[in-house]
Amino acid sequence: MAAGEEDGCAAEPEQEPAAEEPRSFKDLGVTDVLCEACDQLGWKVPTKIQIEAIPVALQGRDVIGLAETGSGKTGAFALPILQALLETPQRLFALVLTPTRELAFQISEQFEALGSSIGVQSTVIVGGIDTMSQSLALAKKPHVIIATPGRLVDHLENTKGFNLRALKFLVMDEADRILNMDFETEVDKILKVIPRDRKTFLFSATMTKKVQKLQRAALKNPVKCAVSSKYQTVEKLQQYYIFIPSKFKDSYLVYILNELAGNSFMIFCSTCNNTQRTALLLRNLGFTAIPLHGQMSQNKRLGSLNKFKAKARSILLATDVASRGLDIPHVDVVINFDIPTHSKDYIHRVGRTARAGRSGKSITFVTQYDVELFQRIEHLIGKKLPAFPMQEEEVMMLTERVAEAQRFARMELREQGDKKRSRNDDDDTEEAIGVRNKVAGGKKKKRKAF
Repeated sequence: MAAGEEDGCAAEPEQEPAAEEPRSFKDLGVTDVLCEACDQLGWKVPTKIQIEAIPVALQGRDVIGLAETGSGKTGAFALPILQALLETPQRLFALVLTPTRELAFQISEQFEALGSSIGVQSTVIVGGIDTMSQSLALAKKPHVIIATPGRLVDHLENTKGFNLRALKFLVMDEADRILNMDFETEVDKILKVIPRDRKTFLFSATMTKKVQKLQRAALKNPVKCAVSSKYQTVEKLQQYYIFIPSKFKDSYLVYILNELAGNSFMIFCSTCNNTQRTALLLRNLGFTAIPLHGQMSQNKRLGSLNKFKAKARSILLATDVASRGLDIPHVDVVINFDIPTHSKDYIHRVGRTARAGRSGKSITFVTQYDVELFQRIEHLIGKKLPAFPMQEEEVMMLTERVAEAQRFARMELREQGDKKRSRNDDDDTEEAIGVRNKVAGGKKKKRKAF
């Protein structure tokens, strides 16, 4: 990590004593105008992490927040930042670093909703979007920037006139995931160009060695607010597994979607290709399924997410790009179609359902190749999962229809791949013609000059 602060800050952070029962935001020290904003958003009582972190942050301390997914972390750092902004108005006041584009847009929405009555402006700086329009947005000097580390470093290095030398707050949200995604170099660069005299909030679901190293480099004498010390899933989540032969996975998926019809589903796949294939397969069988993965353009990703949030589609198929931070209130069932290779990702995936006190189901597909990974998950969460009740004969009756849908899905995937390749070839041809014309134009100019 970047050079640390003075040696004293490397010490173990203070542990804040356990808080009492939930109180109001006003009791936590939040100012009236922001309490009203919370009320309008339907935040009636603060969550555990908000009760722990907000009073400490309002005292001007650095905070390490350790909390399970869906615990209200955004409010825990947004409210203290907005309150400080009210007291000392300033442009380019706060920077929030997040691992994914979707999470960045969601955090921006919450900042704008909480700060709408006080005129807060935020800008999202992520990949997949035109850099010129982002440069213009940065030139307007918003109060809050929400960014993925890679694209922010691009602007710090290449956008004329943009710097963060006056920054007052730095937030690293989902810090463990930022570091797991190999953003360490970018985070180092950002830490070197922002003021040392700032407030820093580091939020993470897990305290890894990398996060501890980042804490020593970036925070001064922080207070640790931990509301969940061991890995756990929420109580109202009913978790199941099904043990099946790998070749019948698609048929079992269709059976479960039929059995639990009327619910909304998030289905997690391990690769972009399998996400796209399974979405096409389900559409061919008449399900309203929509994919979300890293190979889609940013507009398409946001479109998929918004259709699912608006309940225009009942099934969202996703890679782990959607497993953390995204708050979609109405997910009834999470299906781990491909078992996660990292056990901790299981916690984040199933955390998409049973949020904010509601109940939910999760079903994990375990094939003959996944037994060890599944045992690791059970060991991590400290419980044995029951098998989901099924009628095997009914599953087998679906195999013929599913095989036909698989064939169509493969054909469509091939067609999409061909279209993509021909588009790329056209782009390459246009580029080559453009280069040739430039060269020819250059030669003509030279002849004229002499």
